[in-house]
Amino acid sequence: MNMWTYEHSIETDATPEAIWPLYADVPAWPRWDQGLEWVRLNGPFTAGSTGSLKVPGQDPLPFTLLDVRPLAGFSDETYIPDLAIRFDHSLEPTSTGKTRITHRVSITGPAADDAGPQLGPQITADVPEAMEALADLALQSRTPNPRRG
Repeated sequence: MNMWTYEHSIETDATPEAIWPLYADVPAWPRWDQGLEWVRLNGPFTAGSTGSLKVPGQDPLPFTLLDVRPLAGFSDETYIPDLAIRFDHSLEPTSTGKTRITHRVSITGPAADDAGPQLGPQITADVPEAMEALADLALQSRTPNPRRG
């Protein structure tokens, strides 16, 4: 099978309980992923739901949620001619009390050997920044509001 893959992990003090709502709020993904202009989900955040997303400068792309495991991770896949682009997002508690966030991108299909090495780095260029923004938002969500008494 033709395939191109990329994986990046970070560790954060944010808990899976703080991160998960940010994953589940699909229309708000652009808050932490600057590579997205907008995202729409046509149903609940469960396996089998479909949606569309817009990357700046491109036409909207359809995607399908393949796997949704609350507090543990989810996978989605986008098809373009001769390619399937899969994003796996996982949350794993570490022995030190932190959470390891891992985002993996794989490109498969008949054109993956040719297109993957060119398209893959374009798709994944902002993954580390998006993951840091996700962790930062999750940490902010657990910080008490100083205006509350």
